Amino acid sequence: MDEHISPVELQKAYRLINHGPTVLVSARHAGVDNVMAAAWACALDFAPPKLTVVLDKSSKTRELIERSGAFVIQVPTVAQLQLTNAVGTLSLQDVPDKLEKCSVELFGLEGHELPFVAGCSAWLACKLIPEPHNQQAYDLFIAEVVGAWADARVFRDGRWHFEDADPAWRSLHHVAGGHFYAIGEPLTAQEQVVTSASS
Repeated sequence: MDEHISPVELQKAYRLINHGPTVLVSARHAGVDNVMAAAWACALDFAPPKLTVVLDKSSKTRELIERSGAFVIQVPTVAQLQLTNAVGTLSLQDVPDKLEKCSVELFGLEGHELPFVAGCSAWLACKLIPEPHNQQAYDLFIAEVVGAWADARVFRDGRWHFEDADPAWRSLHHVAGGHFYAIGEPLTAQEQVVTSASS
């Protein structure tokens, strides 16, 4: 495992995607690996941690998830802009060597028979909570997060440190048609002071 990859406490796993990044979704079944991009992923619960992600019926990754019951959500970086756009554009159905063409490097983490995408800033191993109606009617998948990790160069002490890291580590936020934004500068609201009214 990369020396910079550190476990994240499960109760803080939601912080890895709470800022609304485009994510990479990877899955494995019967010796087949695939990775796709998804713009609609959201934290759902704290204990146990859960998340949702929307996966189109036409995607091969969705098929692998439905068959295996597990997947990985990872947060790609600005340095992975082309990779992210490519895996979100090409389909394994049409391009059998998609991962090679998109320059995707996979690695494993102990205790999880899942394909993790190298170079990302965070990873969440997920166990599918089957909800056939939601999946069929809305393409909405719900999962429990069973493992979480982040690259300590950009996430440590339970929070992101984009302002201190190389800009290449910033997360991507998809708008449409291959157009993305990188996360911006941090802003901190002042604590609201409440004074009691005089009588």
